[in-house]
Amino acid sequence: MLKYLQKLGKSLMLPVACLPVAGILMGIGYILAPAAMAGEVAGFVAGGPAYVIGTFLIKAGGALIDNMAWLFAIGVAVGMADDHEGTSGLAGLVSWLMITKLLSSGTIAALTGVAADAVNPAFGKIENQFIGIIAGLIGATCYNKFKNTKLPDFLAFFSGKRAVAIVTAVFSIVAAAILFFIWPVVYSALVSVGEAIVSLGALGSGIYAFLNRLLIPFGLHHALNSVFWFDVAGIADLTNFWGNTGVLGQTGMYMAGFFPFMMFGLPAACLAMYHTSKPNKKKIVMGLLASAAFCSFFTGVTEPIEFSFMFLAPALYVVHAVLAGLSAGITVALGMRAGFSFSGGVIDLLLSSRLPLAQKVWLIIPIGIVVAIVYYVVFRFVITKFNLKTPGREDDDVDEESVKLANNDFTAIAKQILAGLGGKENVTSVDNCITRLRLEIKDYTAVDEKAIKAAGIAGVIRPSKSSVQVIVGTQVQFVADEFKKLL
Repeated sequence: MLKYLQKLGKSLMLPVACLPVAGILMGIGYILAPAAMAGEVAGFVAGGPAYVIGTFLIKAGGALIDNMAWLFAIGVAVGMADDHEGTSGLAGLVSWLMITKLLSSGTIAALTGVAADAVNPAFGKIENQFIGIIAGLIGATCYNKFKNTKLPDFLAFFSGKRAVAIVTAVFSIVAAAILFFIWPVVYSALVSVGEAIVSLGALGSGIYAFLNRLLIPFGLHHALNSVFWFDVAGIADLTNFWGNTGVLGQTGMYMAGFFPFMMFGLPAACLAMYHTSKPNKKKIVMGLLASAAFCSFFTGVTEPIEFSFMFLAPALYVVHAVLAGLSAGITVALGMRAGFSFSGGVIDLLLSSRLPLAQKVWLIIPIGIVVAIVYYVVFRFVITKFNLKTPGREDDDVDEESVKLANNDFTAIAKQILAGLGGKENVTSVDNCITRLRLEIKDYTAVDEKAIKAAGIAGVIRPSKSSVQVIVGTQVQFVADEFKKLL
């Protein structure tokens, strides 16, 4: 079950990857259009070139933000398919269209014979990312099960992949019937949780950030994010912020708190881990931690840092989650409001700083400096006090010569990893997410973690006897491509 959920978490990266372009378009658009609409800048008037271009870009970005659930339905279906074939994406779209139409307020009113304004409000929120994910899972499951279906000769045209959409439609009708009873209950529960945290104000933002970090190792943080960032429980912090449809001073509460620890806290943690590493390993960990810190600061992608120590020193990861929660709560309490289309890096911060709902973005500097100091001091103290095995402090020694493989020769890196896994005969499948190689193996005793780490990668995770995850970093796609060639 955990493996399935982790695969789902990876699949969600496909539609989420569409968000940066929407953020860039809307960010630039709002630099031009809001000033024009408010008449604050000489020469930028409504109807003028800046206004037209800005509005054009805002609408272009909104085309993705406003239809994010469609992206989830298609992206999850493709990501969860065995061979990532496009037919599964079509199946996911078929499922989405059928479920949302059958459970729309108008359809429910017609089926139940009640007035449209008396329909349970849950059905007015049926077109959300949660339903998109369900549709994607239905589409992928039907594709995986029925893509090789053989029908009698008189129905041969509908054999194989052509049968997938038909079967998906049938299962979607069943799913809609089940959701007719379940969705109002689920929706009410999500709203209750959201309202409970919202009612806590800044404290709620801190609790959310804390839980978000704790769920990262299991890939389950996306489920929590969907409640606060998207229109599942009526909060839609992300979509309302970028769409300028939220409430000034409130919208952005569940994103602003991520910027300080992503841009400053975790890079400072990298510095602490570097300073506490063994003298003979500082050169080795320097490349890993420096690139991971750069990635976290500029893009908000924190996995290269977090996965470098979360399994080596799980207690330290809990400390990080606590610090993230405190950082987020204090940031929101001080009145900073900002948003991101992808994650909490400086790029998204700059793009969102001119949006109408952004507030006190300048606070990122003083808050960030304090957060960086706290992270550095706490990490360095905890690591040395409890002798935690963070990068560069492991008991095993790595051959200095083998570390030279840790460069841009992705073929050499892939060969080293494959050798450490026991050769291609021991590997049954390979996939990758944003930072990790995900592998299925036959014999877990044949895996040599020391040999794998000699490739210069961040770490090795073994969730089960048949699974191995190799933390490569943001260049994992290049390593995965070479790895697949070797197989």
